[in-house]
Amino acid sequence: MSVHSAKEPQSDPAKTGENDPLPVGRLAPSPTGVLHLGNARSFLFAWLSMRKQGGKLLLRIEDLDGPRVRKGATESAIEDLQWLGLDWDDEIRIQSQFRQRHEAALNQLVKQKVAYPCVCTRKEIEEAASAPHESKLPPSEMVYPGTCRERWSSLEEAKSATGRDPALRLRLEEDSVPFEDGFRGKEEGALAGDFVLRKRDGTPSYQLAVVVDDAADGVTEVLRADDLIPSTPRQILLYRYLGWSPPAFFHVPLLVGPDGLRLAKRHGDTSLAHYRRQGISPEEIVGTLASLSGLAPKGQRLRPEDLIDRFDLGKVTPGSVVWDGMNRSPAVDADRD
Repeated sequence: MSVHSAKEPQSDPAKTGENDPLPVGRLAPSPTGVLHLGNARSFLFAWLSMRKQGGKLLLRIEDLDGPRVRKGATESAIEDLQWLGLDWDDEIRIQSQFRQRHEAALNQLVKQKVAYPCVCTRKEIEEAASAPHESKLPPSEMVYPGTCRERWSSLEEAKSATGRDPALRLRLEEDSVPFEDGFRGKEEGALAGDFVLRKRDGTPSYQLAVVVDDAADGVTEVLRADDLIPSTPRQILLYRYLGWSPPAFFHVPLLVGPDGLRLAKRHGDTSLAHYRRQGISPEEIVGTLASLSGLAPKGQRLRPEDLIDRFDLGKVTPGSVVWDGMNRSPAVDADRD
């Protein structure tokens, strides 16, 4: 039941009962660039949810996207989170250090005959996907046409026949995996065809790695921005195939520019490092994000801990939140003990 449903919410993560097991959440930045305000808002919400519940919050650096990983980005992300006032429990997880468990999960899926080798290039898939077809997916989601679905019985056979290093894809028998989003309510969970589990260079895909790592760490709650909704049905399906229980999913609206589009370079520099260089305090950032989200009045300087008691997803603005720059009008500090 969504916290924005007309009925009484049943799954607000900030309202866990005393007899429930200790909730576990996570922050999972990717070191492919600097953290920006959109990241900060999602991470702030995930942090507030765990701290209000008295749960455990993990930090995992998702560094598997090799070509896009930037030198120094991991250290920068950690510094930005600390500057913002967000902390975590336990040692920092580095995703690339857990390749062995990713491979174990892949081997299990191959043995179950739900994973198969694919030698298609991106260009070949794009050409096949350019044919007109009806889809409930966003335009950016290409539906894999199933070219290699029944072609090869093993990775070795695929490579021997084509001379290409094959990827692994999950064989889907359904078009959707409906699920209940704790913030948005019922989601159709459309799937974009057989998706990649391991890339052609041998790297585990994001979908596979995040499921394996969340399961290994006992993550019970995933609170993130709603641009990741298309990933959720894929991840739930992997949980089912691997015999694990999925966490509760909460997808909050994106931070967008005045044009209604996701924050990007066209909207100027919105990185936390940029605002820090401008002399803007983390309390101003947190206060502004809180007021835009419906969690605090305008004009307050706030630390994350100032928001713990008042954090309630039912009060969070349900639509996209527009960012039109920092308003540096005189601000006041929140009352603190």
